[in-house]
Amino acid sequence: MSDPATLRPAPGRRTASRQDRRPRTPVLLAAALAAVTVLPACTAAAAPAHARGTARAAAPSLDGVWRTDGYGTLVTLQGRTLKTYETTALSCLPGSLTGSRAGTPGPDGTVRFTVPDGAPLTVAPAGRDEARLSSEDNAGHRTLHRAGALPGRCTTPPAHDPRTVFDVFWQTYAENYPFFRAKGIDWNAVRDRYRPRITARTTDAQLFAVLREMIEPLHDAHTRVVADKDHWFAGKRPGTVLPTPEFTTRVDAALAAHLGPGTVQRHWADGKLSYADLPGRIGYFRITQFAGYTKNGGYPDDVAELDRALDAVFTKERTEGPHALRGLVLDLRLNGGGSDTLGLRIASRLTDRSYLAYRKQARNDPQDAGRFTTPEPLVVRPHRGPVYTGPIALLTGRLTISAGETFAQSLMGRSPAPTRIGENTQGVFSDVLDRKLPNGWGFGLPNEEFLTADGRTFDGAGIPPAVRTPVFTAAELSARRDTALTRARELLARGGA
Repeated sequence: MSDPATLRPAPGRRTASRQDRRPRTPVLLAAALAAVTVLPACTAAAAPAHARGTARAAAPSLDGVWRTDGYGTLVTLQGRTLKTYETTALSCLPGSLTGSRAGTPGPDGTVRFTVPDGAPLTVAPAGRDEARLSSEDNAGHRTLHRAGALPGRCTTPPAHDPRTVFDVFWQTYAENYPFFRAKGIDWNAVRDRYRPRITARTTDAQLFAVLREMIEPLHDAHTRVVADKDHWFAGKRPGTVLPTPEFTTRVDAALAAHLGPGTVQRHWADGKLSYADLPGRIGYFRITQFAGYTKNGGYPDDVAELDRALDAVFTKERTEGPHALRGLVLDLRLNGGGSDTLGLRIASRLTDRSYLAYRKQARNDPQDAGRFTTPEPLVVRPHRGPVYTGPIALLTGRLTISAGETFAQSLMGRSPAPTRIGENTQGVFSDVLDRKLPNGWGFGLPNEEFLTADGRTFDGAGIPPAVRTPVFTAAELSARRDTALTRARELLARGGA
């Protein structure tokens, strides 16, 4: 069972429900680059005879200032050190990421560099004035463009009076949040209502209360403001009750009663992954988080632990031949999220053909919330080894959050598609754009959409089930009943939907 604390909003987490990808702070790419050593170009006349025909054009240098498409981020490269800056039309604050080049550039100028407490980043030149930035633990990439000189305000200590803090907070949401219209929120009216309340004498407690009041009506689990570890707020969809230790204990008891006393569950990743073989050749695979699989929380170790579990679950015996599984239950009802790439890694064990998982885009116009970056397709590719291709019943609920939801979405293009059973997911898909305020507080907001093949998103309402059942209600838990799992087993026993 996942530690319920991983499902609680907390300072520094990517989502209000998950410690994005570890008990470690998520790496939401605020773009970063490292220097490229460029060999001097050689002409045919100057090159030694034995080297003629082997000289290649020098890779483009990545030195300079870059701006991301979307995300409001500047990146500077100086020698082997990178720095990031969080920008709006009225502010430029030092970003949270710094990096150091790791090794030497590749033949095409591609650079890999390390970030303290983060996954390695890779930058690939895509022309003289463009580059692509990617991270091992983040689905997709960021596009970078040369941006000339660093604005002077980026090197000047910012004012940190209450009204400046308010303005930076409001402006960041105004330029990056994509869902005001969908939420029925007039953000300009929010400014007009609250800004007069902020003066030079506004206390920290009063300022925090105002910032909270501004974003609470968004009911968005990817919005937050963090003054310190004891004073923070994160949104959630109405009706969402975050799990307590007592609640998760009752859930475990109900599950154990339903699976039966003779059922043996195997556990990996500190209990965040578990599997059991059920009667009738039905498999039950429970995933409560896509992060924090090992004590040190590093992404490469998470991958290794996940692969160890997947190798044990999706064996040749369970995926081929007369004893293969007839159906598989995937239980995401208490999934606090984590890394989208770990979800895609699991999806690769559930298909024998490549297909579109989703397309990812970010808001890309400070003045127009309807303009986005070019959607980037993310593809599920089959694992090179045993894969399960039979029917799946996918259990979801409002505590299926963030990466739990992108994983559910990544299975919608599978053939056969899973039958979703339970309740709508939470309705938050974007990475969180983590920001700092001039007074040192942190805050976050979503700025991305995850699109289906036909261009739909599920932000706000969440992914709906095909078969709606109660999920961990008081009545269900009191009776140690699990209607969703019962329906899933019945459906798979009949061969699936």
